[in-house]
Amino acid sequence: MTESARNQNDRLFGEAPVSTDRRQFLGYTAAGMLAFLLPGCSSGANSPYGRTVAAGQKAIQAALDGNTQNLATISVALLKGDRIVWQQAFGQASVQAGTPATTATRFNIGSVSKVIAALAATILQDRGLLNLDTPIAQYLKTFTMLSPEYTQVTTRHLLSHSSGFSGTNGNKIFTFEPVPGYAQATLAMLANQHLKHRPGEMAVYCNDGFTIVELVVEAVSGQSFASFVEQNILVPLDMTHSGYLTSAQTSGDFAYPYQKGTTYGLEYTNAYGSGGLSTTPADMMNLARMFIGQGMFNGKRIVSAAGIADMGTDQTTTLTLNPPPVWQWGLGWDTVAHTAIGSAGVGAWEKSGGTAFFQTEFFVLPHAQMALLITGSAGYKPLAIAETILLNALAEDGTIGAVPPLVSMTKPPAAPPPDVAAALGSYGNHDNPVQVKSNADGTLALNKWSGSAWIPLHDGATSYQYCSDGWWWSAGNTQFSYRFEVTPDTGSADAPYRYLVERNARFGTGYVYLTMPLAQQLPDRQPLDTAWLTRLKTPSWTITNLTSVDVAAALNVGPTQLSLSQIPELPGYILFDNQPLAPLADDRGGMMLKIPINLSRDLYEINFTTVNGTETITAGGYTLAPA
Repeated sequence: MTESARNQNDRLFGEAPVSTDRRQFLGYTAAGMLAFLLPGCSSGANSPYGRTVAAGQKAIQAALDGNTQNLATISVALLKGDRIVWQQAFGQASVQAGTPATTATRFNIGSVSKVIAALAATILQDRGLLNLDTPIAQYLKTFTMLSPEYTQVTTRHLLSHSSGFSGTNGNKIFTFEPVPGYAQATLAMLANQHLKHRPGEMAVYCNDGFTIVELVVEAVSGQSFASFVEQNILVPLDMTHSGYLTSAQTSGDFAYPYQKGTTYGLEYTNAYGSGGLSTTPADMMNLARMFIGQGMFNGKRIVSAAGIADMGTDQTTTLTLNPPPVWQWGLGWDTVAHTAIGSAGVGAWEKSGGTAFFQTEFFVLPHAQMALLITGSAGYKPLAIAETILLNALAEDGTIGAVPPLVSMTKPPAAPPPDVAAALGSYGNHDNPVQVKSNADGTLALNKWSGSAWIPLHDGATSYQYCSDGWWWSAGNTQFSYRFEVTPDTGSADAPYRYLVERNARFGTGYVYLTMPLAQQLPDRQPLDTAWLTRLKTPSWTITNLTSVDVAAALNVGPTQLSLSQIPELPGYILFDNQPLAPLADDRGGMMLKIPINLSRDLYEINFTTVNGTETITAGGYTLAPA
């Protein structure tokens, strides 16, 4: 996996490092009264999970000590049954003010907010106001797209990442003051785009789907999304330190952005349904109690048991394009069968979240009646810490016999290689072209396009040998191994598809291999015409619709310029921000990647127009002019 593709993958699953990369920037039984009366141990000193707490404290403190210029604070809560058995805040809510973080400090939890959006839609279905399987065009009369199949998009597609939307409206998603109208702007952006795949054909992580859920909720409830969530979820669940930052905050206990040794003003995430909730770990344990209680909280029915079961059901079983079928999207959940916790024989629902400045992991283990939320400044590995805490807790209370071992990174014996002649050539994903070449000794060379040259996919890994387990391994980096997979013919014009599949031995903590398609083989296309070749003479384009409130513009932690280019190996393609696009017309470049799970998320469709005699590009909510 390329470095920034790997970082974006981490953003989806909760481990994004601090970076200026665009995709990182975009880069979320009935319980009783005991937990309400006993909110838990502030330091874990009296917790029945003493060994687990000690291990968690050590891991969190090591993370803080290891990144003092970017990591200011981490906060955690662990639930068992109806009681918080450990909650603790570490570090400082504001480094500049010297304000220590407390268990009441609120954090932006990013995409973990998607679980709330899915819950809101499920409540409305319970009330007969919404059917998750009815096309959303029946609820949103102004919803339209350039692909006629847009009329087939349902709320279930939006909640399970299978709508076919391009990915993320990057404009005004993270700002230093609240900016209203983000959801309506996303709706307008979609009207000038095609779908990247048929609704329900595959599932690839998509923020815009949950932003449109906001508008669906508003259309059928008659309330603003924030008001509906507050009235029907936050208040009934006693989540008194939670809400959407729809207006400027002049007081309150908030964690402040911290990067490169500097504290900044509050971060506002304007994509409410996709990533906008501000909350505390303790409040989120009330939400977890409701999930464990199958819709009940403190004797009150919040949502039907059937609705909770639907949210926790694998939504990928009807997809026509799903290689390899290892990631089980729920409604709002990244997975309803988390592989690391599952390696110990325990079921777990998981959702990660990241904003420009914060990272979060949320787990609910319904049958083990356990939950965890860990959140903090960007710059640590929340998934690895969360997995460690949960598996230690399950072992300490006897739910499992022992914490499972880490997977092996030992290269297996070599084996005669299969014929891979058809697999050679160029591949693409949302981040970098990838090149597969054959060496004279029968090994493979895997390279990535750096923007100016082909370089090894991983440092020290110049060749990959076929081994007895059916994967191609490098002696120089055994964390990653590769194979090829060809999908069945789905009926699309360019199907079947061949993927370079990557297996990562140290994703999260490393209790299981994470396997997902890294890149899609790119078929030959007719060379670009004169109009496109002329445009490529302008290689750099500047975003012109950023303002001083944009995090990207103010701190240079997001995109301000994007590139337009071509490489000799792909004469029929345009590379926009290193994404391969296919010409749809002389004034439009279209999405053509179909990579499930994550590596074709946040794609661009670019459209050229002339404004006051200057040609501009519209892409992903941005307007760009020649640099």
